[in-house]
Amino acid sequence: MYQSPISLEEICLNVACSNILLFVEPEIRTKDGWRTDTEGSDCYDEEKIDKRYQFRDPDMFLINKVSEELLNKMMEKKVLCDATLNIFNSRNTCLRKVSIKNCKVSKCGLEILKQHRITELEIGNLLDVGIGDVLACLNDWSLQNITTANFADCQSPTGIIRIDSITNRSGLSRLRHLNVSNTELDQNTFKVLCREWKLIETLNLSNTFIEDLYPLRRLRHTLTSLCLTDVTRSDHFRANNLAALLDTLTSLRVLDMSLVNKKPEIGIHRVGNLIVMRNSDPETIFAFLKRSYCLPNLKCFDISGWKDYVSTSLLVQFVSCHQLNFLGLVLCSAASHPDFSPENCRKSFGNMRVAGLANTEQIEVTLHYYTNRSNYVQKAMYYLFQDSDFFSIPRPDIFNLIVDRMEAHLGIFGVQMAATACLYNLTRAELCKHIHPHDLRRMVKLVLLAMEKFPDEFQLQKNSLLTLCSDRILQDVTFERARCARLVLGTLCGFEDVNMNRMAVAICSILASKLTTAETSELGSNPIHMRKMLSLIVRRVDTGISDMTLTFTLSALWNLTDESIGPCEVFLEQGGHLLYVKVLLLFKGNTQLETKVLGLLNNIAEVIHLRHRLLSNDFVLVLLDVLQSESIDVSFFAAGILAHLTSDGDEAWKSIPFSRTDILNLLYPVVRSWPIPNNEMVTYRSFKPFFPLLSTDKDYQGQYWAVWAIHHVCVKNPNRYCQMLYNEHGHTLLNDLINFENVRPRIRRKSNKILDILRHHGISI
Repeated sequence: MYQSPISLEEICLNVACSNILLFVEPEIRTKDGWRTDTEGSDCYDEEKIDKRYQFRDPDMFLINKVSEELLNKMMEKKVLCDATLNIFNSRNTCLRKVSIKNCKVSKCGLEILKQHRITELEIGNLLDVGIGDVLACLNDWSLQNITTANFADCQSPTGIIRIDSITNRSGLSRLRHLNVSNTELDQNTFKVLCREWKLIETLNLSNTFIEDLYPLRRLRHTLTSLCLTDVTRSDHFRANNLAALLDTLTSLRVLDMSLVNKKPEIGIHRVGNLIVMRNSDPETIFAFLKRSYCLPNLKCFDISGWKDYVSTSLLVQFVSCHQLNFLGLVLCSAASHPDFSPENCRKSFGNMRVAGLANTEQIEVTLHYYTNRSNYVQKAMYYLFQDSDFFSIPRPDIFNLIVDRMEAHLGIFGVQMAATACLYNLTRAELCKHIHPHDLRRMVKLVLLAMEKFPDEFQLQKNSLLTLCSDRILQDVTFERARCARLVLGTLCGFEDVNMNRMAVAICSILASKLTTAETSELGSNPIHMRKMLSLIVRRVDTGISDMTLTFTLSALWNLTDESIGPCEVFLEQGGHLLYVKVLLLFKGNTQLETKVLGLLNNIAEVIHLRHRLLSNDFVLVLLDVLQSESIDVSFFAAGILAHLTSDGDEAWKSIPFSRTDILNLLYPVVRSWPIPNNEMVTYRSFKPFFPLLSTDKDYQGQYWAVWAIHHVCVKNPNRYCQMLYNEHGHTLLNDLINFENVRPRIRRKSNKILDILRHHGISI
């Protein structure tokens, strides 16, 4: 049913990183050297060079694989910085393949790498760390043996790569794979690289300051992969005889000449079927498409981003003469050519995968292949949204692709917008049941991040609510429910939209029942939240319309006030009790609404210092009416409210023209008349609100309602309630009632039945 669930190794790494301070301790630099100190141990703040961490167990040693996995997970969890990087010393860990990027690590922190023998290194987007700085942090063994170096996005503070920092560290004699994309690499440094590092097989020069590719001739016998994304469109690039130069790289298997951040329209015009650049002759990048014999070993060819500036006929001819595994045509009109449809492509070109936007298969390849290109990802998701609207079978593979790309581009609004739209289509209705809960939890986390990042974006917020408004997600998936409820309520208050209102209160009605009392108290005590939800009810009362929004709002408020005094107080301050009387009068006989209204009012009646505010002539009249309801649910809550209101004695009833004794005399026969319900009518967080009614000095009518309610839930759900009753010492109060000489026989029998249930379920009392 699901793809492979999360591994035990992954779970352990997640736990370790989430609780990293349990395993490490800080050291502080003093005039006497480094000493252990337990203060200031928050590793998430900006780190200083006078603080570092070490394992609490100095003899701990992590093998190579575990060391590298822990490093990667700490980076993913944003807990990697100069201070925490220090735990990866050679005494406790062993690193060979190192990836450190997009985190608070400086050259100072990278010094730890000198203790390891590095063979593969990825460093990028750190704190003012250039390529020369990285090389200076490697020991001689690493410099002589490293085979892979990825310096993408590695920008030095000066904005230039010092040639001497390269030539002085020219021991990289075994380097075969080099990525210097998005760096300050210029023509002079490029010449040095091609001269010094002669074994380069794969080279990424994307978005650099290279003016001429001629030095690549030195690598023509070894170079198998060349990425030139955006290089050929830079203003200073000289394209003369470029096609002829590329043709000399006979070992080349991968060639990427795509555009990501440059627009091909600038400085370009047509000459027949060819694309001619400004100040260039017709022998340009695409001239070699006419040479069907060029690059005989080519397997992957990427010309994405060139829109309609490539002759489709020339491209089809070129592809037909090569046994390609991959063809990049994103944002190219050629992707829609019939020859590149899934069926024809397999028939004509075998296993060649095409990245494009013309069909779902191309879009999937695009999302898989272009991890870091946000504009490609956004476009792919846009077209996928249109396709996925018709999906009838689960696609967890595409779902995970969307989530991966969403996580990779958290700050890009267009990506987040498109992702939330796609995720709704991929998880709607039955499709959601085929996605693993772990993956859904990860999705919810990202959706909440998007809601926080872009709170004023109407459509993104709406997409998020559409995605979250799923029973499968809200009921079966664990996530930060309080945070989710807070964001959803913020959206409810921030936008005026009928559909968003309905979804928001629906989500909150479910989440509120799963929150702690502290969490519901915080949410429900916000007057803005309360006013907004009550305003939704006011509109239904004014129009006399009972719809799902009204039902969900009543449920949400009921759950938010459950054993939460703050929300009850705010509800009363906003006049909610007066509004609820109107609801009972207007929608009389609608048992579903009556139950929810009375359930909330019962929550208020449980609060001793608040319930007197419910005592009014109109309210008591309505209560006496619904007390006789044929629905046991309605009658039950009405009786509960009356039981609490009458428990305060005659003095509290002097302000209204009703006899408390008469009310009690009406209450007892109603409770006695109830049949045994088929289902559990209500869910309790605690039995403590019942305990004041169980006191031996209280009216027997209220006592009987309380023991009836406790007996009911203990019968229907003993596994939940028996232990709860025992833990809260409710059995002691029941014993007191049983032993009280003036107790009513029915109350004694019902109390004994409750205690028998506890004994039957292994609870000694």
